[in-house]
Amino acid sequence: MFESVTSAAMESALNALSLRQRAIANNIANVNTPGYQARRVDFESALAASISQGSGEAVASTNRSLEPTRLDGSNVNLDTETLSNVDTMLRYQFATQAASGTFSSIRTALKGS
Repeated sequence: MFESVTSAAMESALNALSLRQRAIANNIANVNTPGYQARRVDFESALAASISQGSGEAVASTNRSLEPTRLDGSNVNLDTETLSNVDTMLRYQFATQAASGTFSSIRTALKGS
């Protein structure tokens, strides 16, 4: 009923950010696992392209990190993961606040005041 490019883009972004958060948690959990390759979730370019095409629906992709490996074969960097975690949490909070504002406006319009 209220489907728009904006709401589809918000849903896509929230889903992708949630996926990124899970990937970061997995990376951190495996920081000391020999041979573990960190995962990265990419969606920003796909989301931008879908918005420009008038859809707003984008699918995130999960890829192996190409960062250098340590002697044990793992390439998880705790500093990188921590910064990525903070960035992802802030983006998620921003997106949920934006979505909340949209729903609040719709609620106000439906009430008529």
